[in-house]
Amino acid sequence: MNIAVIPARGGSSRIPKKNIKDFAGKPIIAYSIEAAVDSGLFDEVIVSTDSDEIAQISRNFGASVPFMRPAELSDNSVNVADVIKHAIAWFENQGRQVSNSCCIVATAPFIKSKYIVDGFNLMQEHCVDTVMSVAKYPHPVFRAFRKDDAGRIELLWPEYEFTHSNKLCEAYHDAAHFYWLNVKKFMQSGSIFAKQIMPIILPEYLVVDIDTSEDWDRAEIMYEVCKKRGLL
Repeated sequence: MNIAVIPARGGSSRIPKKNIKDFAGKPIIAYSIEAAVDSGLFDEVIVSTDSDEIAQISRNFGASVPFMRPAELSDNSVNVADVIKHAIAWFENQGRQVSNSCCIVATAPFIKSKYIVDGFNLMQEHCVDTVMSVAKYPHPVFRAFRKDDAGRIELLWPEYEFTHSNKLCEAYHDAAHFYWLNVKKFMQSGSIFAKQIMPIILPEYLVVDIDTSEDWDRAEIMYEVCKKRGLL
């Protein structure tokens, strides 16, 4: 069976109730649930949470919450891989064997079911360990700077100072939409970022990292613009 796992713990220090905060008219987690359901790929779409409020809202939008996440997996230092392993183990303890799992981020309002389907097809076609959503860095990452203890900046890779930008390879970052996992290999390695990973490259206008209230405001502006232009 295939399962979607949406981790959504109740605590959030920077944005209170982040996983269920209203985003453009509905709880932000609803976008992830609906995209997973609309993909038609999952035997079950579950939300792994320690919050009764998140659980109820998730059920209202079509997810199941077959268990409440234990306290030891509910603080802000927990690795998401452990949350996914716990969910897979829960199903297998019920006698339901999981072949593929897709971890879907709860705060990904730009997520589209099309890319979830593309990711599954790519993983099946190439038999890789993981397929994840990524986006291209908008600027050459090999020209990045870092700040030292004195407040000065220096090139991270000074060897590329005089390399023309069109000679630098493209670099990608985690788009934080979804991660398809071959369960057998994932349970052995315990790592989402396995040795054999293939990307689904998303358009940059569908990617925003929401960590602060400023990020949230920017994301809502981007969302409304994308809706008006028919990009969602």
